[in-house]
Amino acid sequence: MTTSNPRYRLDPKTLEMLVCPVSKTRLSLSSDGTELISLVARYAFPIRKGVPLLVIDAARKIDEDEAERLRHRPETPLG
Repeated sequence: MTTSNPRYRLDPKTLEMLVCPVSKTRLSLSSDGTELISLVARYAFPIRKGVPLLVIDAARKIDEDEAERLRHRPETPLG
């Protein structure tokens, strides 16, 4: 799902306030805008219809190779 529908976009100010529920560290927006990523905890939390699902049951685990790629990508602006 893309975030092209303005109805389902997260407000950038809201994104700045969110932290990983596991590590309590900053989250970054995935390049396609569908996940919030915690490199510290190695989880990707989905965003569904503009709502971030910050629960472990909804998250997918990021392996070491993907975490390394994400560490070296340019910062994705929030919003």
